[in-house]
Amino acid sequence: MKEIEILKEISKDAKMGMDSITMVNKKVQDENFRQLLNTQHDEYQNIFDRTQELLVQNNEEIEDVPIMQKMMGWTGIQMNTMNDKSNSQLSELLIQGNDMGIIKGTKLLHDSNFTDSQIQNLLADFVRLQEKNIDDLKKFL
Repeated sequence: MKEIEILKEISKDAKMGMDSITMVNKKVQDENFRQLLNTQHDEYQNIFDRTQELLVQNNEEIEDVPIMQKMMGWTGIQMNTMNDKSNSQLSELLIQGNDMGIIKGTKLLHDSNFTDSQIQNLLADFVRLQEKNIDDLKKFL
């Protein structure tokens, strides 16, 4: 995968992370859990902003998350929290999303020949962020 395509994937994944947190946050009752989610949202926003800057620098178009992907994320959260809105259930959903991101990002780090260290570092930062998110979310299982 080319570096610009990787950058676009990071951008979409960071946006999906923010959207998921926003959806889950509406179901949260615990203030400590809400604060954690707000912090994680801000960290995703930082990654997203960095991708946007690099895309603009490379004269690339900024793409939005496909509507079908957004709808699937929303539906999944609604279905999985219909009967259980506990911190544990919500944490588990977010951990699963972060886990998928770690797998995808780690594969990209290992399989790509980077010429732009900024993009490589951004991807590595994104993987580390998701690893940290999981560690923080485990406290609420």
